[in-house]
Amino acid sequence: MPDMTQHQRLLIIDFGSQVTQLIARRLRELNIYCEIHPYQNVSPAFLTDFAPQAVILSGGPDSVTREGSTRAPENLWTMGVPVFGICYGQQVMMQQLGGNVEAGHHAEYGRAYVTPAPGHKKDGIFAGLSDREQVWMSHGDRVTQLAPGFEVVGTSPNAPYAITADEGRGFYAVQFHPEVHHTPNGKQMLENFTRMAGFTGDWTMAAYKDEAIRKIREQVGDKKVICGLSGGVDSSVAAVLIHEAIGDQLTCVFVDHGLLRQNEAEEVVSMFRDNYNIPLIHADEADLFIGALEGVSDPEVKRKTIGKLFIDVFQKYANEIEGAEFLAQGTLYPDVIESVSFSGGPSVTIKSHHNVGGLPEKMGLKLVEPLRELFKDEVRALGRELGLPDKFIGRHPFPGPGLAIRCPGEITRDKLDILRKADAVFIDQIRQHGLYDEIWQAFVAILPVRTVGVMGDGRTYDYACALRAVTSVDGMTADYYPFSHDFLGETATRIINEVKGINRVTYDITSKPPGTIEWE
Repeated sequence: MPDMTQHQRLLIIDFGSQVTQLIARRLRELNIYCEIHPYQNVSPAFLTDFAPQAVILSGGPDSVTREGSTRAPENLWTMGVPVFGICYGQQVMMQQLGGNVEAGHHAEYGRAYVTPAPGHKKDGIFAGLSDREQVWMSHGDRVTQLAPGFEVVGTSPNAPYAITADEGRGFYAVQFHPEVHHTPNGKQMLENFTRMAGFTGDWTMAAYKDEAIRKIREQVGDKKVICGLSGGVDSSVAAVLIHEAIGDQLTCVFVDHGLLRQNEAEEVVSMFRDNYNIPLIHADEADLFIGALEGVSDPEVKRKTIGKLFIDVFQKYANEIEGAEFLAQGTLYPDVIESVSFSGGPSVTIKSHHNVGGLPEKMGLKLVEPLRELFKDEVRALGRELGLPDKFIGRHPFPGPGLAIRCPGEITRDKLDILRKADAVFIDQIRQHGLYDEIWQAFVAILPVRTVGVMGDGRTYDYACALRAVTSVDGMTADYYPFSHDFLGETATRIINEVKGINRVTYDITSKPPGTIEWE
C-alpha cells in the first residue's frame, strides 16, 4: 500500500452514514488524499499518529442525546486542526464543545434552501455560492444552542443553525449533507473548507503511480507474484502496475472458462502477452467449464460450479510457478470500506468474493493489493497514466460467471455461440451510434423460450433474446437506457439477419430496483 504520509492528508471519521463514501469521492475529485475510518477505530493515539491536516465528521444514525452515544476523540478539539461536522457530525461537535442538541420533534428530510445569516458575506464556506443554495436535509435531532465561540453562518426556514462556525479555531459544521447529489453545490462547500484548511490538491494519479511502484518493490523484493487476470479493468490495471514495478517477477494466470464475449480471450492474451510483454499463462479450460455446466439451469448452481472450478484451475496453473510468494488482487477502496463492521472490532477483512476463492490462505500466499486505496474512477485514471488504451479502460463491467448468467435456463454450447454473436452485434450497434460511453452496461440475454417466426417463405422456431442497457453511477441502482425506436428496430433487424438461431428481439426496460442488472 503506498505511503501517503508525504501528502496532505484528511481524515474522515465515519459515524455510520450510508453516504460517507461520497465525502471521500468529492474530496478525491479535488485531488485531496483522504481516508475513511470508523469512529470506534479512531482512538486518541490513532488520531495523533495519523496526523491529519483536517478532519471531517460524517453523518450517522445515532442520537447524541442517547446515553453512551458515539463521540469524536477528545484530543481532536485541541490538536489545532480544522474540523468540519456534517449532520450528526455537527451535533457531536456542539455536544462535546458545550452546546446543546435536542432529540425528536425536529425531523427534517428532503430539500431545503440555505441563505447566509444576517451580517455574513459570501465568503468562507459560502465563497462562490449564491444567496440561496439548495441543500439536502436528513436529520431527526437538531442543535438548539451553539457551543461557546460559534456563530451562525447560514440558516434555512426550518434549521436556524444550518451552518455554524468558530472561524478562530477552524471549526465548521452543517446540518445538511453537502456530499450528496441533492446538494448541487455541496462540493464547492467542501472545497471552501479544504482551501481554508490549507490543502493545495497534491493528490494525483501520477504521484500515486510512482509511490505504488516504490511500495510494491519494497513489499515484494526479489520474490515472485501471481496475478489472476480476468480481463476486467481492475485486475488489468493492477497487473500492468505491478509489472512496471517488478517486471518478469510477475506471472499472470488468465483462466479462460469459455464464457467470455466474442474474441475476448484473444484480445486479453494479445494485449498482455504481445503489447505489454507480461508473462502470461492462458489457462484455456473452456471444455472443462462448459462440460460441467451443460444442462445446468439453476442460477446458484451455475455460480457455485464456476467458482469451484475456477479455484481448482487457478491453483493447478499457479502451482507451476516456482517460488511464488504473493498473490495480486484488484481490491478497490469501496471493498475495504464496506468490509468494516461498525459493531465489530478494528480489523479490516475484504469480503470473501473479492478474494480469489480463499486462495491466499489455501496456497500460503501473501497479498499484494495496489488499488485498495482507489475508487473505480481513480482506477481508470491510473490505467490511463499507465498507458492502457481508452477503449479498454472504458469497458463496461462484465460479471465473473460471464455469459453463464446471461443464459437463463439450461446452458448449451449452441446457445452460448448464438448469444456471443448477438451480443457482438448489439455492442457494435451501440459503438456505431456513439452511445457506448453513455451506458454503464449493455448486453444480450438469450431466453429459454423458442418462438415461431417467418423468414423468407419458411417457418422458423428459434430463440428469443432480450437486449439490456442501463445507466448507473455505481451499479447499486440503475435505469434502462432510453434508446430510440429507430435504434431498437435497426438492432433487432441486424440480430435476426446476422445471427442464425434468433428470430425475436425484445428490450428489457426494468430498472434496478426492482430488477437486477443481470438476468441471473
